Amino acid sequence: MAWFKRTGRPESSEGKRVKIPEGLWVKCNNCRELIYRKELEKNVHVCPKCDYHFPISVEERIALILDENSFKEIDASLEATDPLNFKDVLRYKDRLKVYQEKTGWKDAMVYGDGTVKNHPVVLGVFNFNFMGGSMGCVVGEKIVRAAERSADTRAPLIIVSSSGGARMQEGIFSLMQMVKTSAAIARLSAARVPFISILTDPTFGGVTASFSMLGDFHIAEPKALIGFTGPRVIEQTLKQQLPEGFQRSEFLMEHGMLDMIVGRKKLKETLGNLIEFFV
Repeated sequence: MAWFKRTGRPESSEGKRVKIPEGLWVKCNNCRELIYRKELEKNVHVCPKCDYHFPISVEERIALILDENSFKEIDASLEATDPLNFKDVLRYKDRLKVYQEKTGWKDAMVYGDGTVKNHPVVLGVFNFNFMGGSMGCVVGEKIVRAAERSADTRAPLIIVSSSGGARMQEGIFSLMQMVKTSAAIARLSAARVPFISILTDPTFGGVTASFSMLGDFHIAEPKALIGFTGPRVIEQTLKQQLPEGFQRSEFLMEHGMLDMIVGRKKLKETLGNLIEFFV
């Protein structure tokens, strides 16, 4: 076997090591198997081996849920201020600029009008790539405005959550968004307009502890990690080993915290059927 050295590494006929381009393979966060990137993309970023749903971008999420070219963003110019003059490694103002340049979005929440199977909806999508989808004043304000628009137009509200929780750089102002968004959802419920909450991996902290668990329907993607505090922190606090699959969507479904677990490929159809139920 002259083609191999004793190291077992393949070489060309000229004795040069074969180079494999980077980025061709992706390791699944759940089953840890290697997946060919193009195969993953064709499968809407769902692991073909264990059905784990990889995070996707805001643009991909909107295209997955809404009818083609139906989305019209609202309040795109809203951006955070720095009420506490917060600084850690960077000043908060500078950190915001970094993420705005990196993602192309002003903050961690995007919302607007659209249609699902030709039915009008108001859709909000968290951007986890923007500071971990953390909920600050801008995110809270957009959720409130989305709920108010939904109540005014009688179009169902859909919010896709993916967040690490409240934004620490805004302190108490961030924590108050839990109350603010919960009150907005309560007013929407009083107006008898449906709110469909979609929880993706991961959804944690103040987002889970407020509006995202106040929906008329709670839908989660398979194997999504959902909770208030991470399982490692809970184990360290309780000094006990948690059950297998704790805080995964299947565990929450079994314990009555969710209404449905819906795969990405069937999500739009499921949403359309739910909306048609109220039309």
